[in-house]
Amino acid sequence: MGIGLIVAAVLMALGCGPAIASSLDEEIADLKSEIFAHAGEIFELEQKVLHPVDTRLAVFLTLTNRDGLDLDTVELYVNGQPVASHLYTARETGSLQQGGIQQLFTGNLANGEHQLKAVITARAANDRFVRRESTHRFQKRPGALRLQMALEAKAPDYEPRVSFVEWK
Repeated sequence: MGIGLIVAAVLMALGCGPAIASSLDEEIADLKSEIFAHAGEIFELEQKVLHPVDTRLAVFLTLTNRDGLDLDTVELYVNGQPVASHLYTARETGSLQQGGIQQLFTGNLANGEHQLKAVITARAANDRFVRRESTHRFQKRPGALRLQMALEAKAPDYEPRVSFVEWK
């Protein structure tokens, strides 16, 4: 039973008319809509404070060759500090193999020269277990920076290759 119905029932029991109950229902509805509006504003402010646009770095993962690798884990380091680690399920790997994009990391980074290191473990299409480290130096400028980390492993050797592309 909703609060409005409870209030209406109490008012009816006390002998108050339906007009008072309906005005209370309207006030409750107005208060609920104000609360939802304020919750949205608070969420936006949290995002601005936690991830200011001028310092934001986001790293996304894609598979270029969809059947060359069966991902096991991906670890991500920024300036030598671990920032993300992910153990893949069969479902997540399947999504990436179908062209999905995974957001690996979102964080804040000062402007200047930085290094990103990725450590990938996977099973190649030729059933070999592989582990690769790849580093990428980049310049962080004012504004949001989005980096795509693309993995590929082509026949016949299925050696994993990692490339980084800055999204505009």
